[in-house]
Amino acid sequence: MPTLLLLNGFKFFFYANDHPPAHVHVLKGERWAKIEVVSLAVKYSTLKNQELKECLSIVESYQSEFLEKWNAWFQR
Repeated sequence: MPTLLLLNGFKFFFYANDHPPAHVHVLKGERWAKIEVVSLAVKYSTLKNQELKECLSIVESYQSEFLEKWNAWFQR
């Protein structure tokens, strides 16, 4: 489970055996979300609305780094 970023109480990661499209899983406490990296589409979330907005902003800011790490891990 490669961790991509720890920021503002969020943990951004993907699973070592994950599947396309490129996406990140996000944990904050007991809540979590799954967000596609390129489209920023929220596939699932139990985060509070404000947490989700902050989380999406972070994913957007780190989009190229997350995608680069995803592609390197899965050799795409």
